[in-house]
Amino acid sequence: MLRLALLFLVIALIAGFFGFFGVAAVSMDFARIVFFIFLVLAVLSLLGGVFRAPPA
Repeated sequence: MLRLALLFLVIALIAGFFGFFGVAAVSMDFARIVFFIFLVLAVLSLLGGVFRAPPA
């Protein structure tokens, strides 16, 4: 998921460099959304690992 966010960020930077600002804005929005989804899933995974009972 983090790779996907980084991919959209790179696409946005390249598109912005070449002057495609509409594509850059959309790619940046997708990168931001995917990154926040990654953060939520990472925190939930961390909390699930902390509160899980140790194996018997």
